[in-house]
Amino acid sequence: MKKLRSLLVMLFTLFSISTISAQYGNGYGGGNGYGGGNRMSQMGGMNQQSQPEKPKEIPVEVTVGKIIEIMKPEINLDELQVIAISNVLAESIRAQGILIKQVTNQEDQIKDFKALSEVTDRKIMDFLNVEQKPKYLAFKENLKTKKNSKSEKKSRSEKKQKKSL
Repeated sequence: MKKLRSLLVMLFTLFSISTISAQYGNGYGGGNGYGGGNRMSQMGGMNQQSQPEKPKEIPVEVTVGKIIEIMKPEINLDELQVIAISNVLAESIRAQGILIKQVTNQEDQIKDFKALSEVTDRKIMDFLNVEQKPKYLAFKENLKTKKNSKSEKKSRSEKKQKKSL
């Protein structure tokens, strides 16, 4: 009788330990100690999938580097001018980011961008010599025409796509 009793006690203990162990996730799922670890990780995965990814912001220095890379040979900038204009452009791009994040109406935002553009141009012109100033103005006009032609091409292709549908 004692043997049967001790056998039952051991079996009961063995089964209760494995049940307790399963409830706390040891060997049966997540390792967070509370069971349901798989459910939690699945829910976390769903949350990540349902939220759209935010585009990665390009660092200001990268943008300035690309602008200077194009500008330097066209305007014949020396190294001191490159550094000074890079600083002005970086400051301007940061200010543009601030303006974009501000909650204002579109007209005020356009005025602010124009004012920022004028200030930036004035600062850049201060670093250029007499020969470089017309080259800079031509460079700016060239950029504007490139942007306009890109937007025209885009609108033309959109019209063609709408017609084909």
